[in-house]
Amino acid sequence: MNYTVKEILHLEVAPALGCTEPVAIALATAAAASVIKNERPEHIEIWVDPNIYKNGLAVIIPGTGGLNGLDTAAALGALCGDPALGLEVLEPVTDEGVNAAYKFKDENNVAVNLLQDQKGIYVRALLTYKDHVTEAIIEGVHDNITSLTMDSLPITDSPLVKKTQAEKADVFKLEDFIKKLSLDDLIDMINDLDKDDFTFLKEGITYNMRLADYGLKHGSGLGVGLALERLARLKLLTRDMILSARIITSAAADARMGGIKLPAMSSGGSGNHGLTAILPIYAVSKFVDCDEKTLLEAIALSHLVTAYVKAQTGRLSAVCGCSVAAGAGATAGTTYLMGGTSSQMAGAITNLTEDLAGIICDGAKSGCALKLATAAGTAVQAALFAIHGVNVHSTDGIIGTSPEQTMQNIGTLSTQGMIDTDRTILKIMLEKHFATTNI
Repeated sequence: MNYTVKEILHLEVAPALGCTEPVAIALATAAAASVIKNERPEHIEIWVDPNIYKNGLAVIIPGTGGLNGLDTAAALGALCGDPALGLEVLEPVTDEGVNAAYKFKDENNVAVNLLQDQKGIYVRALLTYKDHVTEAIIEGVHDNITSLTMDSLPITDSPLVKKTQAEKADVFKLEDFIKKLSLDDLIDMINDLDKDDFTFLKEGITYNMRLADYGLKHGSGLGVGLALERLARLKLLTRDMILSARIITSAAADARMGGIKLPAMSSGGSGNHGLTAILPIYAVSKFVDCDEKTLLEAIALSHLVTAYVKAQTGRLSAVCGCSVAAGAGATAGTTYLMGGTSSQMAGAITNLTEDLAGIICDGAKSGCALKLATAAGTAVQAALFAIHGVNVHSTDGIIGTSPEQTMQNIGTLSTQGMIDTDRTILKIMLEKHFATTNI
């Protein structure tokens, strides 16, 4: 099956409120809760794969005033979430709902189980009521509800399962399709964008700049973006296109990782990927002579390249996808924006990969803003290097003879070479978390 650029954007790019790992947990519990109306569960139990656990462990949940935790996400979803909203499931959460969810989990009504050997995205939510038990399962993709049952019997009339299965099954087919494409194929797809696609791509800028503006105004999260902005004002750093990309991308991550209740336009199943795929290109557009159409085409290419790399690495891995996947997309899009050729885009991807391939993913948290700042700046730098003839050679390390092979090598590194690394990262995080909890 072949896919159009419109279909790829539809499947890979969507608004997401909060980090998509705790959101997936909230979506699962909200879906299970939707089976029984107007009744609160007495107990919630969830089972999650290691990467969902890792990314959901410490990140702040939006609209909660700084709360985090897998159990918090589970309670919020069940008591306050609207599963019809997908990755924006927590939009209806109010202060009253937060208090109710916190009390519910504080009374030990939520149990969290780690499935150490589970591969790929997996969330199972089991809600126990006075007379019934409901269950929802999410697999493969953060909002892919594959099963919804009550008392072990399938719920056959729920639009949550029907709609999700119909759409999200295509994501796996899409990954098989996109893996076979070349960079030139992805570039050619840009010619098929229509008016609706451009409107959608422009919405992505609006979503993500709203987060950036909030981060710069309030110094949310770790305050990386605001700190960089102050350094520029003090003339301790030069406000060039590289710094501008770092400022707005990290500021948006500050706001998002700080739990601000504003959605991001995600890419490849991740809001932070979406920030990295869009905002560096938007920052560069302020420094070069380009029209809006070219800017939006560049962002579309960024999403396509991000999707290509994610198809190689998997949705979650030990490698920081914001760096190697969305970073690759951003550098290809930046090169396109500046009038670069396809060979220069290939060189930019190679340059970025050589620079950032070793960055690990140690879970979602405020510190991600630092990694997004690095990825954004390096994406612009890699593009500038490539346009001016600086290209890493294929004899270097994991660099391939083509951009496709380089990105495939990143996939091999992620899925085969760093399995033990991922386990070790989670082990360190768990020991630290439990040690902190027991103090």
